[in-house]
Amino acid sequence: MEATPASGGGSLATLAATVPIAVIELAFDPYLRFGDLAVRLETLATAVAVLVALLVAARTVRVVDGGLDDILFVALGAIPGAILGGRLGYGLLHLDYYAASPTSLVDPSQGSLELGLAVVGGVLTGSWVAVLLGGRVRGWLEAAIVPLLIAIVVGKLATALGGAGQGLPSDASWATAYVGDGPWASLGASTPSHPSQLYEALGTALVLLVVIAAGRVSRLARPAGRLFFIGIGGWAVVRAAAASTWRDEPVLVGLRAGQVIALAILAGCVVLLVVTSIRSRHRATGDSVATRAPAT
Repeated sequence: MEATPASGGGSLATLAATVPIAVIELAFDPYLRFGDLAVRLETLATAVAVLVALLVAARTVRVVDGGLDDILFVALGAIPGAILGGRLGYGLLHLDYYAASPTSLVDPSQGSLELGLAVVGGVLTGSWVAVLLGGRVRGWLEAAIVPLLIAIVVGKLATALGGAGQGLPSDASWATAYVGDGPWASLGASTPSHPSQLYEALGTALVLLVVIAAGRVSRLARPAGRLFFIGIGGWAVVRAAAASTWRDEPVLVGLRAGQVIALAILAGCVVLLVVTSIRSRHRATGDSVATRAPAT
């Protein structure tokens, strides 16, 4: 979802001269064409990501109140928060530009969205809708984590179809270069670079497998919200690592803005995971005491 940061343009041109031809060259038409109609493969793949996530959610949503009847309302409720959070995150990625031109941040035709805060915003407004519908937020979060991670994995793979999300120039054997006509979403797409979008897709897929395995542990399978924070926290670690190969400049103690956002999300997940674990332990202790109490 992130556009290639413009701030990396100068250094990209300098580094490109020292990087050999990539082993992995990608040459294909990024459009699916039907006569005079052309649709970007990235757009179609993103739509598939959303559809797959909704279908998976429909299979898991039985664990929450309201179930299938409310899933579309919760999904629609997440959209405004995702857009607002995504725009705010994108503004933080390009703070110098938007500090000088703040009104551009509300211009939908300019720039893009940042995935980290888009997820946070979507979770907040989606949870609010779940509360309005009388559902249990923890149950909804538990039901949402697998579909959400699937959407991130497929969505990141989709960006590779449009040439978006390329990282710093690299001489690694797995560096990728887009050599077709395009147009490609990354600047200097023909320069062999880290496939940062694929790093995040692969890492998130591993987190997804961990979440699925953890969901089979009886203590974690109870809908207390812990699996959600484990999954999002794991994804935040992956995203922070992938962001170390992004083209934008460091903004804080050697960290890029995307890394700072991801680490903040990780910190929030750790705090909430501890809180939910303590509350679940206290609740289990209370239930145990109530079970042992003699009848009067």
